Amino acid sequence: MKLMTAPSEDGGGAGRVAGLAGVVLCGGQSRRMGRPKAWLPFGGEALLQRVVRRLGEAAWPIVVVAAPGQELPPLPEGVLLVRDPVEGRGPLQGVAAGLDAIAPLAERAYVASTDAPFLHPAFVRRLADLQAGGHAIAVPRAEGHHHPLAAVYACAVRGEVAALLAEGRLRLSTLLERARTLVAEPELLLADPRLRAADPALRSLRNLNTPEDYAAALRELD
Repeated sequence: MKLMTAPSEDGGGAGRVAGLAGVVLCGGQSRRMGRPKAWLPFGGEALLQRVVRRLGEAAWPIVVVAAPGQELPPLPEGVLLVRDPVEGRGPLQGVAAGLDAIAPLAERAYVASTDAPFLHPAFVRRLADLQAGGHAIAVPRAEGHHHPLAAVYACAVRGEVAALLAEGRLRLSTLLERARTLVAEPELLLADPRLRAADPALRSLRNLNTPEDYAAALRELD
């Protein structure tokens, strides 16, 4: 498949980060939302399209991981689509499928969920800078919670992921414990002046889980 031509690449300024791909997980069942999140209208595009577009400003190629048989809104040329080989095994299975698809093309990937409408490219670049300091994973933690679906993973962790899946240990937190992981608190993230200017409230970490979350995000749309 022909990939879209990338803009200038660098290590963490504007543009795409060299060697960094993107993975967007959209195979969840959206029980609390009550309808598929990928199709939610948001600012003139579907929510999945928005997340892919914004992530694509900082990372390339992009892989979208969907459930078997899941229908998706149209995606830009060059975006790769893979399916979870086994349904119902949660986000760890999605991370495995995404990293397996990315591994021939890039060394690491920013993994996002489909319900992060305020994801900012500056956030992706900052986390990629932090992960490049010798860690297999860089994961944010805010208000006492890790955000493993807003994190950068080296493709080298695929072995650990496969082992956890084989053991039936499906929690992403277990992968964070096994791999060399940098936990990035808000103070560390916002030490980057570019991120501090672009996303001072770290709205990149906002997820839409309920209709109320969705309605509130629409009111904040800029």
